Amino acid sequence: MENIQNLPIDIQTSKLLDWLLDRRHCNVKWQNAVKTIREKINAAIQDMPENKEITQLLSGSYIHYFHCLRIVELLKGTEASSKNIFGRYSSQRMKDWQEIVTLYEADNIYLAEVASLLIRNVSYEGPALRKQLARAQQLQQELSRREVECQSSAADLRERYYVACKQYGIKGENVARELQALVKDLPSVLEEVGKDAAKLEEQIQLYIAFTNFVCNWSDPVLPALTFTQKRGNATFYEWRTGSVPTVVERPVVEDASPETLNEDTIDWGDFGKGADAVDSAITVEDGIDWGISLEPNSEDTGAGTIDWGDSEAVPIEIEIVDVGTGCPEGVARGEDALSLLENSQSRSQFIDELMELEVFLTQRISEMGEEGDVVSISQFQLAPSIIQGQTHEHIQKMLAEVQDLLGRLTSLRMQHLFMIQASPRYVERVSEVLRQKLKQADILVLKGATMAEKRQEALEEQSRLEPRVDLLAGCTRELQKLIEADISKRYHNRPVNLMGVNI
Repeated sequence: MENIQNLPIDIQTSKLLDWLLDRRHCNVKWQNAVKTIREKINAAIQDMPENKEITQLLSGSYIHYFHCLRIVELLKGTEASSKNIFGRYSSQRMKDWQEIVTLYEADNIYLAEVASLLIRNVSYEGPALRKQLARAQQLQQELSRREVECQSSAADLRERYYVACKQYGIKGENVARELQALVKDLPSVLEEVGKDAAKLEEQIQLYIAFTNFVCNWSDPVLPALTFTQKRGNATFYEWRTGSVPTVVERPVVEDASPETLNEDTIDWGDFGKGADAVDSAITVEDGIDWGISLEPNSEDTGAGTIDWGDSEAVPIEIEIVDVGTGCPEGVARGEDALSLLENSQSRSQFIDELMELEVFLTQRISEMGEEGDVVSISQFQLAPSIIQGQTHEHIQKMLAEVQDLLGRLTSLRMQHLFMIQASPRYVERVSEVLRQKLKQADILVLKGATMAEKRQEALEEQSRLEPRVDLLAGCTRELQKLIEADISKRYHNRPVNLMGVNI
């Protein structure tokens, strides 16, 4: 018997209510009795004395049997004046709560109720609150990650914006104006390139001598490069005709407007408005013979004639004029007024010839490294002195000069400047592309701010849930101890363990 007395009673919490019902500790119809008791509790709490502990007990979400016992103990102090000589209380408050306790104790209804409450806390309330808390914490981590991504992406877009502006050679404060200002400096930049082309005389002469020696080349070699080396960045008119123009009429460069006009809308101004505009109206009346015959007539002199009334049929003659010959002699107009490096056609030829010269020098350096054998030496015994007198280091220096000039003309910044010069609307497109980067960066900043607000809301939700979880855990542990002590009394104080209580 002593060994049995010391054996603990282990009860799975989820099976606690079934365990109590199976051992006849509680009645199966306990829920019907609880409804009556809850109604009496709701009526009794309407009239309670001013007491801090009572107020704290009543502020709980659910008042059970053990709370009622504590309230009766507190009322013994507040209602002591209503106690008669027989030890009974005449206070209605005391009578109500004593009746509630008595109803609870009938058929151990209280034990079934607190067991049900414990199961609900362990199986439903606790997991639900923990799930909400975990979701709030996970949401904070996700929102924090997305906030960092938005900030990083916004910084990346801004960095790409300033890198693009640096490639264009502008600060990025006012893209359109800064790009147009660069184009105004383009002629002076190209003029410097033309002056530096004069330093390529030795490279050009070497290439000419080499082509003549190797293959007896008779056609002009590097014509555009030779022209620029001798006469600088002259006009395209001078390059085309060979004579210096007396008058240069450069084309007017249109500034790109900040707003693109709607091409489908025609602004007629004040046309047709006011009394003075009446005489400007055009009216078409029936019966007017304009003298134009649209039907074939046997008397027509032939196709392509117009009947002008009494006048004789005049044949249509179209004169085709060569490009540039429509201007008076000595006048450079339109594309002819542009310099050799400003004109896209001649500039492309100039760049091609620079690349041709670069390839030649590169190949020559490679060949000179292999000309140590007798065969190679014998091949150049009859070569001109300009070919034989070259050294590997000197050709390296000449190649560096050519590559420097080529790099200055083919850089990304120069390509954009040529595009801007050729099409003013290109400024609008570039400005819009760059503006979109900043706009997207601003959108990402706002999105990051929204993520920060939602993260703060999730943090507040976590702060609200954590006290509830702690409170529920405390109430559950208290219920566990009370139920274990109550069951232990029924089994001669044997230890009782409720298993699976995790809050």
